[in-house]
Amino acid sequence: MKIGTPKEVKNHEYRVGMTPAAVHELTGHGHEVFVETGAGEAIGFSDRDYAAAGAQLLDSARAVFDAASLIVKVKELQATERAWLTPDHTLFTYLHLAPDQAQTDDLVNSGATCIAYETVTDSHGRLPLLAPMSEVAGRMAVQAGAWCLEKSMGAGACCSVASPAFPVAGSRSLAGVVGENAIAMAVGLGARVTVLDRSVDALRRLDHRYGNRITTLFSTAHDLEQAVTEADLVVGAVLIPGAATPSWSPATWSGGCRRAASLWMSPLIRAAVSKPPGPPPMPIRHFWRKAWYITAWPICPARWPGPRPWP
Repeated sequence: MKIGTPKEVKNHEYRVGMTPAAVHELTGHGHEVFVETGAGEAIGFSDRDYAAAGAQLLDSARAVFDAASLIVKVKELQATERAWLTPDHTLFTYLHLAPDQAQTDDLVNSGATCIAYETVTDSHGRLPLLAPMSEVAGRMAVQAGAWCLEKSMGAGACCSVASPAFPVAGSRSLAGVVGENAIAMAVGLGARVTVLDRSVDALRRLDHRYGNRITTLFSTAHDLEQAVTEADLVVGAVLIPGAATPSWSPATWSGGCRRAASLWMSPLIRAAVSKPPGPPPMPIRHFWRKAWYITAWPICPARWPGPRPWP
């Protein structure tokens, strides 16, 4: 088989579809592997590493598409890349088609076979290719959210790490892969954590694991509103495989909201958890540079003082 990995061109995407170790494994089984020059440089894999693993280096993404029948990427194809697909191609990448009609139409019209990582299931119905990214997203959500709650970022006097001198931050999460990893981080920071889920089994499992270090609630509209409006940090981690998730907006709720609250969601699962009115997402430049795919919105944009200007 002829397998190709182009360099990712989506804004602030630095990952690569195949590591040199993966290339070595494939070439060892007799496959031809084509890699665009510079594809792995942003994460420390040089062209020399790929060449040593047996890859053939090509000067452009178009050359990779022309040479390979299986295209292995990380993120969905951009419009220019989709034009290179033919019925002879098989595409293997994250696609997140639910909110992207233009991409869906282009892929269908190309005649290519397109396999989305996020919809591949194992024999138990789990999502093994989505899970690792969800673990990263959940852990980074709490780390990045805590950073947003610092006084230097314009937040109130909220301390995200428990200590005798400061109150701990409240955190609200949901009990999927993203949620469970966010819970682990928040509990480790000493936060008061409330978990909402519609699976009683998931809540029981978490209650058994963490005991009185977390509060578990069956998710109802009333409890969700109360928990979110009282929280300093909210991690949205709803997943409906292959589909867009339900939306909710704190702006429509009757209760007040905390002045320094932040809402975090994971675009890895295209969870349109909330689209509050007001300004666009805050520019968390440090985290975008590292491509952790975490998006932050103030829960109450009109009352959010905003981060201090970058130098």
